[in-house]
Amino acid sequence: MQRLSLNQRTCANWSLREAIDGCVAAGLPSIGVWREPVAEVGLDTAVRWVREAGLRVSSVCRGGFFTVRDADARAAAHEANVEAIRETAALGAATLVLVPGGLPDGDKDLAGARDRAAQAIADLEPVAAEHGVLLGIEPMHPIFAADRGVVSTLGQALDIAEHFDPATVGVVVDTFHLWWEPGVEEQVARAAGRIASYQVCDWITPFPADALLSRGMMGDGHIDFPTFTSWVAQAGYTGDVEVEIFHADVWAAPGADVVSTMARRYVELVQPSL
Repeated sequence: MQRLSLNQRTCANWSLREAIDGCVAAGLPSIGVWREPVAEVGLDTAVRWVREAGLRVSSVCRGGFFTVRDADARAAAHEANVEAIRETAALGAATLVLVPGGLPDGDKDLAGARDRAAQAIADLEPVAAEHGVLLGIEPMHPIFAADRGVVSTLGQALDIAEHFDPATVGVVVDTFHLWWEPGVEEQVARAAGRIASYQVCDWITPFPADALLSRGMMGDGHIDFPTFTSWVAQAGYTGDVEVEIFHADVWAAPGADVVSTMARRYVELVQPSL
């Protein structure tokens, strides 16, 4: 399990302290943290806890939400993302995950919103380079295009990322968001040298009422993890594999049980193909 990472949201009922302790108890080497739990304890405390535990930080979630039209709101979004970059650098994280954002209220111009996200990333790239932070653009399944992610495919994410140095701008490959994409094998190959993070969870049916909470434990749904993982490995990715699950039943279960199941499924379905 040398590359397995627990994304905090998989055990949403755990505090940052509990998540760190849970990773150590389970023998996990890495954790993906969210900014809100870090803010609750303070950045300095979070940095100290992670270092004392001997954990890597595989990612910081999240930056982004760039698509607002108003100039003042765009400036505020930029400053919030600059702060996220600083936090990511302080935590020594591998990447800052960027969720591009959806359509502003009343806006139906999807292409325009996508262009604003690309411009916002261009404005942030020099700051990321200065702090040694890798920005990971996360394409999201099209069901989230209106409210969370106007970048819907890996191909679209790469169209943005390829304008920049791979050391500062890459892409997040998330099985939940990308397993359906036509030609995704070729797009993963195209992403060689630009995969900032590999995140795994399953696509389950039937969907719950809240589509956001539709991510399942690996092996409980429809995704072919050995095949998908082999594509990521063939693209040269050697970083952590982060399990990020949003599901009410998973969140309600004891965290230690969730991590135990997660580790077992990783060893069975993902690790052999890395």
